[in-house]
Amino acid sequence: MYTRRHFLSQCAAGAIVVSARPWFASSTPDVQFPSSTRDRIAIASYPFRGVIAGEESKSAHPVDLKDFAAHVIEKFNINKIEPWTGHFPSTDPKYLDQFRAALERSHAQVVNMAVDGTHSPYALNRAEREQAIAFSKQWIDVAAHIGSPSVRTNLPPAPDAQPDLWRTAESLKIVVEYAQSKNVVVNLENDNPVSEDPLFLAKLIEKVNSPWLHALPDFCNTLAAKGPERNYPGLEAMFGKAYNICHVKAMEMGQDGKLAKVDMPKTFGILKNYNYKGYLSMEFDSPGDPYAGTQELIDTTLPLLA
Repeated sequence: MYTRRHFLSQCAAGAIVVSARPWFASSTPDVQFPSSTRDRIAIASYPFRGVIAGEESKSAHPVDLKDFAAHVIEKFNINKIEPWTGHFPSTDPKYLDQFRAALERSHAQVVNMAVDGTHSPYALNRAEREQAIAFSKQWIDVAAHIGSPSVRTNLPPAPDAQPDLWRTAESLKIVVEYAQSKNVVVNLENDNPVSEDPLFLAKLIEKVNSPWLHALPDFCNTLAAKGPERNYPGLEAMFGKAYNICHVKAMEMGQDGKLAKVDMPKTFGILKNYNYKGYLSMEFDSPGDPYAGTQELIDTTLPLLA
């Protein structure tokens, strides 16, 4: 199955263009968040793999990623999206310009980019770590080009090492310094249960100690992999380091084949306890129709966030 965690980026071996748009590095990020509850909601492209043009598309009329924002506005009346790198058909300047122009025509915006590569930033092999750093930098360039305020870069497991705080931090310091030069925030998500445990990520963010590195709390990834006893303390740690983006899920199939269901009031309580003011990306990741599932997530989020 072609999943985010096993995504083999077509761009890993090739260069991704650098935006020609000038940036001036700031000491701290300054993302302006809306106060309206609905305006804080975004839609992730990842759940729509069967709809968006690409390897997994099952649609007779697939939606090109550059048109996804307009599609989301039509279907959900939401004008913010979180595109996944696996959905980009191209990263050349012409396509990225078309993508940005389509956003502007739709009065939409990207609030984060989900970046998935295959190289580990904590591998013993230095060349492997350097490839991970280069891959993150390449997608930071894309984020700057299309106007995304942040990226979520993943931390794939290493074939030759267990997760290592020091090596990961040293790699991320380089990535984060580069991201700052582009005015792009870097986020880390509790996704892979081996390399992206939420408590490990919280320690990692503390070690890097940069205002440009934050947590992206995912409501259900840790629950599905490690159960509630790890998930909710993990979310406490993650929301304590969060800034501009989190992933809202109600349920996800666990590694044991059972459906893990999030305690949504409890999770939104954690979010509020940490005074989180950023965006909430709806990421339906359960069996069933992504349109109905995403709408249900929106309907659940609105009253709990208000």
